[in-house]
Amino acid sequence: MNHGAPAAAAAAAPDGDVAAWVALLDGLPGAAWLVALATQRVVAVNAAAAALFGRAAQVLVGESAPRLAGSPEDLAYWAAAESGEAGLLQSDTVVAAADGRVLHVSRSIRPLAAASAAAATHALVLLLDRSVERAAENDRDLLLGELRCTLEATADGILVTDLNGRVRAFNQRFAEMWAMPPALLQARDDAGVMDWMTRSVVDAKGYEHRLQALREAALVTACDRIELHSGQVLDRVTRPLFQGGSPRGRVYSFRDLTERMAAQERIEALAHTDALTGLANRARLAACVTDAAATVRREGGGFALLVVDLDRFRHINDSLGHATGDRVLIDVARRVQGCLRQGDTLARLGSDQFALLLGGADAAAAEATARRVLNVVAQPFSNDGAAFTLTCSIGMALAPSHGSSVDELTRHADAAMRAVKTAGRANFRLHQMRGEVDRRESMRLDHAMRQALVSNRFRLHYQPQVRLADGCIVGAEALLRWRDPELGEMSPVRFIPVAEDSGFIVAVGDWVLTQAVRQAALWHQRGHALPVAVNVSALQFKQSSFVDRVASVLAVSGLPPQLLELELTESILLHDADETLQRLHALAALGLRLALDDFGTGYSSLAYLKRLPIGKLKIDRSFIQGLPGDDSDAGIVRAILQMARALGMTVIAEGVEAEAQRQFLLDAGCHEFQGWLFAPALDSLSFEQRLGGAAAGVPAAAPASPRFRLVRG
Repeated sequence: MNHGAPAAAAAAAPDGDVAAWVALLDGLPGAAWLVALATQRVVAVNAAAAALFGRAAQVLVGESAPRLAGSPEDLAYWAAAESGEAGLLQSDTVVAAADGRVLHVSRSIRPLAAASAAAATHALVLLLDRSVERAAENDRDLLLGELRCTLEATADGILVTDLNGRVRAFNQRFAEMWAMPPALLQARDDAGVMDWMTRSVVDAKGYEHRLQALREAALVTACDRIELHSGQVLDRVTRPLFQGGSPRGRVYSFRDLTERMAAQERIEALAHTDALTGLANRARLAACVTDAAATVRREGGGFALLVVDLDRFRHINDSLGHATGDRVLIDVARRVQGCLRQGDTLARLGSDQFALLLGGADAAAAEATARRVLNVVAQPFSNDGAAFTLTCSIGMALAPSHGSSVDELTRHADAAMRAVKTAGRANFRLHQMRGEVDRRESMRLDHAMRQALVSNRFRLHYQPQVRLADGCIVGAEALLRWRDPELGEMSPVRFIPVAEDSGFIVAVGDWVLTQAVRQAALWHQRGHALPVAVNVSALQFKQSSFVDRVASVLAVSGLPPQLLELELTESILLHDADETLQRLHALAALGLRLALDDFGTGYSSLAYLKRLPIGKLKIDRSFIQGLPGDDSDAGIVRAILQMARALGMTVIAEGVEAEAQRQFLLDAGCHEFQGWLFAPALDSLSFEQRLGGAAAGVPAAAPASPRFRLVRG
């Protein structure tokens, strides 16, 4: 509020009537009215004032000035004017318009004096609408408030400077990131702020150089990374600040990457580190092998990859628990790490398997390391005061002779390791390229077998099983045959191991079982109640659905169960004894026969055999070939026959090719035989012809005496 002295503030007022005053007021830019100071009543108004108050000008004339605009400030002014103390009043206020709006106005009340008067006689009231400007100011204040809140809420530190580097604005996060002393910011010490920032940076010289470059290039947007002495790492983004289309300063935003980089490092570590042992994992090993291969290509030389597999480690988990197993793995990792040189890599591939990458190593160096590993792993372990030992099997591959990629080298080293396992474990072996050729051949055979099954190229032949006492055919063994259009006639000795290794033996075995049972049922319908023996692989036997599958095949064919004999190898009996025994009894409950194939080549114990529902033993051909001249074979065969008699089992000998062998077996008390002496494996039609139309158990085209000659056709 501005009150001037009446005499000093008075302006000359025009003489004349009210019309002259109205003409003067209508020329003013806002709502205006003239007030007689003596009466404090309106004597003239312009159209704008009439519109503002929504009343006719004639009605407003004579209105009390304090009542027309009655803010406290107005009332105070008119009270002073009544005492002759009215001066100039200029201030902002609000007035209520006729339409209900509240208008922000700039108001002035100016005393006026006629030219002939010594003192002011009137006062001119002028209101200029400032609502638009005030709304813009409010919007600007709101926007600035929102911006301030946003800047304070953001995780980034913000600093605003002018082109000379003087601080214009900042947020609290900026002060926290730079650990800025509050005194510097409160005092607006621009030089102190900039000096503090420079001294906080590890590379102060580089930081100053980049900052100067930014000052010289006002229009450039730039990004860089700053490392502070505190260990923090900040990303800095610098953008020009424009006003009126021209650069006026710079906005710096700082983002703290410290936690994110630490998290990224942890993620990287987890992605390339085995969680249990802290060793490199398969991914990290692959990267190391790639680097080593690149070095070999660039500089020559070579390196070795060793795959180490702990022998029978599952027994530790099963008997002592997984916690103990984990401790053993950690201890093994520590021991093996001690066998390596600086720069070598030890990785855990998974479970109980490790890999060693030996840079610059040849076969001799790899072998020396393998021996050290074998030795340290074989040292005793302890668990709650009890000691036990472990061994390991090691396969080795050399780069570049055995390959350069992690897949090639791991595959070759793993194959060599598995060869060690097969040979008895607790040793090491270098990969042999011949094994690679064999594996490729196996892959080719496996594919061809699968095509053969789909294309119905498999067939069954049947080898007669003959009673020694009278020469009667008492059964037949179903044997798989296969002729491939490209590979020719394939020996089972060649393709059965491949099928077992790939797992395809399950499908092949199921096909053999189905076809053999179907043929036996057909013979049974024709009056030949002849048992047919079918070989069962260990993998096929282990299938949880095997017993149900056998029952289903029998049910579909209508074959009496006693006319099916399943020949099982001793290897089936060596694993999961309780489960195996349960499954054997389930098969026996179906009514079929069970025989133990290749007896004498495995590890069956007499005590275990007594528990099995096995009705027949088959003596392996390896014990028959030397008869009767080989005393060792003769002694083994007699022992088997004696044991079988004690167990009440039937015995059949396979591979009988000579009359002397047949006679020895007959004299020793063997029950049955099969082999080329009587007949090779025959197709179903030839087999029926050999039966000669006789029922099973009747001599087939029997000779006058129970002598046989070798038949090759």
